[in-house]
Order: sequence, then structure tokens, then C-alpha cells
Amino acid sequence: MLTILMEMMILQFTDVTYKVVIKGMTSTREKDILNGITGCVNPGEVLALMGPSGSGKTTLLNLLGGRLNQSSNLGGSVTYNDQPYSKSLKSRIGFVTQDDVLFPHLTVRETLTYAALLRLPSSLTREEKTKRAIDVIQELGLERCQDTIIGGSFVRGVSGGERKRVSIGNEIIINPSLLFLDEPTSGLDSTTALRIVQMLQEIAEAGKTVITTIHQPSSRLFHKFDKLVLLGKGSLLYFGKASEVMAYFSSIGCNPLLAMNPAEFLLDLANGNINDVSVPSELEDKVHVGNGEAETRNCECIFNQYLVEAYETRVAKREKKKLLAPIPLDEEVKLKVSSPKRLWGATWWEQYTILYCRGIKERRHDYFSWLRITQVVSTATILGLLWWQSDTSSPKGLQAGLLFFIAVFWGFFPVFTAIFTFPQERAVLSKERSADMYRLSAYFMARTTSDLPLDLVLPVLFLLVVYFMAGLKMGAGPFFLTMITVFLCIVAAQGLGLAIGASLMDMKKATTLASVTVMTFMLAGGFFVNRIPVFISWIRYMSFNYHTYKLLLKVQYEHRMPVIGGTRIDSGLEEVCALVAMVFGYRLLAYISLRMMKLQSGA
Repeated sequence: MLTILMEMMILQFTDVTYKVVIKGMTSTREKDILNGITGCVNPGEVLALMGPSGSGKTTLLNLLGGRLNQSSNLGGSVTYNDQPYSKSLKSRIGFVTQDDVLFPHLTVRETLTYAALLRLPSSLTREEKTKRAIDVIQELGLERCQDTIIGGSFVRGVSGGERKRVSIGNEIIINPSLLFLDEPTSGLDSTTALRIVQMLQEIAEAGKTVITTIHQPSSRLFHKFDKLVLLGKGSLLYFGKASEVMAYFSSIGCNPLLAMNPAEFLLDLANGNINDVSVPSELEDKVHVGNGEAETRNCECIFNQYLVEAYETRVAKREKKKLLAPIPLDEEVKLKVSSPKRLWGATWWEQYTILYCRGIKERRHDYFSWLRITQVVSTATILGLLWWQSDTSSPKGLQAGLLFFIAVFWGFFPVFTAIFTFPQERAVLSKERSADMYRLSAYFMARTTSDLPLDLVLPVLFLLVVYFMAGLKMGAGPFFLTMITVFLCIVAAQGLGLAIGASLMDMKKATTLASVTVMTFMLAGGFFVNRIPVFISWIRYMSFNYHTYKLLLKVQYEHRMPVIGGTRIDSGLEEVCALVAMVFGYRLLAYISLRMMKLQSGA
């Protein structure tokens, strides 16, 4: 079995605070999300971050995982082997998000293999990386479904528990020193959730440090954790061994009045719910269950303040020091942790080729779906029948309307396919870039070029149907020139869609803007309006429909007449240059928009 070097990692966090700025209509205020959180987790331990919704546990997890380390609203210290966070740590940290962000049409084996090729050290060969993916499949018990696609909302695939194990496999494939998980049991049944937590135990026992948020675990799950951080309204209510938490709260006068799950009892405390909880004698006159909302809220605040103060005053400093006592570390290990150098698992070209292959495998299902093929073939057939063997010997028989429709159809179609590209992949891009799986430039080039061979198939099928049915100019030369012109139009239109999608990153807004833009370009395309007022004539030259239409007219009627329907046929060089400029210009705009997104810094 292939082994990957893994170093022990001690995570300590002391007096951590975090604030967010809330801007209102008339004023701006700061809201405290975390208030002085302190704790420590060592190799071989599983630390659970618990608390009700809105208590700050996911914020704390992101902060400890280095995802909020550059925020100006962050206070306190977080150290890894007694050193601050550095970019080199990304290659030693695994972070499993709450939502399983995976490509639906890739199989389990393909998903893990691509992760291995991109994330494992460049010192390993391709065969060794592939072998590591197979090993992880076996470790996670995914052999039965390794050739099954992941699936999604509209695509049937593996089960929810298997999806979660694949998400964890994506992270443990690099044999991380630190593994963070956000609600790994969310949405799973109790048996599947128990298997996931048992797997986390096994991962920790292998020498890794595991930190996970968990909302309301069953009693069986709760007893699997080594340490516990309990948060209430952003404050620390308890940090210590999970097995000692009930004894601690009993010592400060808080006991369950009913036999209940310890996790349920702790969440009641964190929420300020005292219905089934005994309260200390000093609080009996201050807190009691009332009917009014204001009275209930006041009771919760008083009880929460009592728990915070109790932890600060009654937990001996000696005990806190014992929990936070650092383990002596080799100086060489400290130097490795503090190294500022970012470590890529593959060269730029390797990243590009891997992402290119992954892109084709993932999107070929959408491109060649029966719905899309039927749409293209049906449209081509209808056009062929409407312009069946048109007589081109006279001006009345010219297929100018058909050529304009081709220019519009293959301008409209790619735009509304491409605008969803980056908004739909934003979650994947954010997750993978946060882990430094690849450079943004490699992803962008692979994403935009992997569509090109797929984009060529349907237009060829379209033209094979409509070209000969409509009786367009016969000959290999005119046919291939028509094909090249349509392909240029597609790539230019696709660039516009990518630019709109990347700049807005919102599907509704992008669709609205694209609709207005495409309609404007179509109207200025040279078929409906021949004389455009001077002050808006520039729109025509920005329209890929206009340039495509002129090129198609040139290919079909260059030797018959110099002007068709008010559109002059010239050399075509200007139109080709304009389309090529759009191909690169729109893509450059899309790339700049992605760079400006606050995903994660990186070249």
C-alpha cells in the first residue's frame, strides 16, 4: 500500500474573537460572532464543536481551517505546531464542507482519481497517485459503488452516506495532518451517521488531528468524541474531555430532570432552555419559565451569562493550562509549518490536461443528451423544409433569411449555455481553490477549451441537415467555410456568456442581461434594420450576429451580387478579425472577473 508522509499536528487556539460589520439603512454596527474561544486538540483526538444554530461553530471551524485567517475582524491566536498559519499548510489540511460539492456525472473512482492527480505531491508518479485513489476507495468501503456516478438533484447516483464518504475521501487522499469537517452527519440516518463518526475515529487513531462541527448527535455518536467545545451565542460554555462534560455541568448546579441524550441536554443549556433542567439556587429567583417572549429572552440571556461566567471562574487555571500544554516538537517540523511557499501537486500543464479531461467527461452527458440533439435536429429539419431547395438564381429566391437565422440561432444557443458555467461551478471552484488544487489560470483555460470539441459536433449535424435540404451553394469549399463561420460565431457567443456569468455570478441576473444583450445584437444584425442612427451605430460592430451574417452572405453569394438587402459584401477580413477579437476579448473579461472574486488568492 502506498504511504504518504504525514506529520503530527497540534492545533491550539487562544482567546479567539471574530466580528462582522452589519450595514443598516442609517448606521453601521459590529456584531460579535466569537468571544474569546480557547482550546486545543492533539494528534489522535477528535474534537467536536457543538452549539445551537447561530452559535458560531461553523465560523470557528472556518477560522481554525485557515479560511478566515486574513480577516481584519479576527482576534486572538491560532497556531499549528506552535507556528502561525502559512500557505504551505494547505497541502496538509483537509476540509470537508457541509454540502457535498461533487460533479454529478463522474464516477466515484474518477472523482477520487482526479483529486489524487491534482493534490498529491509532484514527487509521486501518475501510477502512484492512481494507486492512492484505489487505496482510499478500499479504506472507505466504496468498492461496491466505485464505478457508479455520483449523481445529484436530477441524476440518480450513489446514496447520501456514500456521497459523504466520497467527500471525505477527497480530503484524506492527501493523508492530511489536520482534517476539518462541517456537519458530516447532516441529513444522514443514525446508522450511517455512526459509521461516519467511527470512520473519523479510525482516521484520528492513525495519528491525524480531527475537528468537526456537529449539531445534535445521538448519544452513541456523542460518546465517540474525545474533546468537546460547547458554544452558546458565540461564547465558550465548555472546553474539555467529552466524557467529563456532564460532571462539569452537574458541579455548577445544572442537571437534566429527565433521562435524555447528553447532546440534547447540552443544546438546551446553550439555548437557555431551562424547562427540563435544574438551575442553581442563586438563579431560581432570577429565571423562571414565563409566557411572554421578552420574559423568555431575558431568562435565556441571564442563564447564558451565568454559564459563561461559571466556566471562566470555576474551571481552574491549572486545568486549562494542562489542556493547553504544548507537546515538545522538533524544530525542523516547526520550520516546515512556517514555510510561506505554496506547494502545488502538479505543474501548470499537468493541471490543465487533468482539468481538460475531467471537463470533457463531466459535460459530454449534457452536450449529447437526447433533448439537445432532438432540439438541434428538429430545428434544422424545419428550416430545411421551409427553405426546401430554394431558387437562388433571382433576388427573391435568396436564402438571406435562412442565413440570418443560422447566425442568430448559433449566437443565442451558446450564450444561454455558457452563462451558467461559472455560477453553477462556483461552489466547486471555491472549494478546490481553497485547497490549492490548481491555479485559476489552468482551470479557466481547461474550462473554456474543453467545450470546443463538444461545441463542434452539434453544428456539424445541424449543417449536414439544413445545408443540402435548403440547396445552399454546393461544394466542399463553401460548406467548410460555412462551418468555420458558424464555429467562430459559437466561440464568440460562448465568450460573451462566460463573461456575463463570471461578472454577475447570479443566474437570474445573468439570464436577464444576456436576454437584453442578445436581443440587441440580433436587431442590429443587419437583417431587420439596415439604417441604424449614427449615435448607436457602434452596437452593430459589437454584434457577432452581424459579422456572422455578413460572412455567410459572402460565402454563398460573393460572385453574384455586391449588395444583398442593404448589406454590402466585402472581403470579410474585418468580420473575421472582429469575431476573433470577441473570442479572446470576452474570455479575458471573464477571467478578470473570476480573479476579482474573493475565492482564494492564488496564481
